[in-house]
Amino acid sequence: MAWLKFSQMAISCKDPIATEKFYTKYFGFQRARVAPLGKEQIVFLKLGDMYLELIQAKEESPAYQIRNDGPAYPGWRHLGFQVDNVDAKLAEMGEDAKISLGPLNFDEFIRGWRSVWITDPNGNIIEISQGYTDQDNPPSLEANEVASIY
Repeated sequence: MAWLKFSQMAISCKDPIATEKFYTKYFGFQRARVAPLGKEQIVFLKLGDMYLELIQAKEESPAYQIRNDGPAYPGWRHLGFQVDNVDAKLAEMGEDAKISLGPLNFDEFIRGWRSVWITDPNGNIIEISQGYTDQDNPPSLEANEVASIY
């Protein structure tokens, strides 16, 4: 496979300024570029090697209100961030942490794994998680295993 790395998530924003303030204040993103598009602009926020591309929404969402950990229909479910302490992050965010689900503990899978789901200013779901670790030897996905996994 040719060189590849994850680059960005684009967000259609009801209020791009509120969205930028939310992600810079609580998740450490910084403005990396503003691309003018006539009377509009796209703002790129950067965190490490990841970008959020903020674009002004042109329409209202046709979907019902997204809740819990994200939509159950095909599509992007949520954006996730790892933190040292979920409770400390929620305390830092105060009233801006609009919880849609949790916090939940997943100790039965990974000791110390804990997550909460919140909404951003556009109603998108964000998972804030602590304690997740990769499995040492995850089973490979073979064609005959697909049905048993799902």
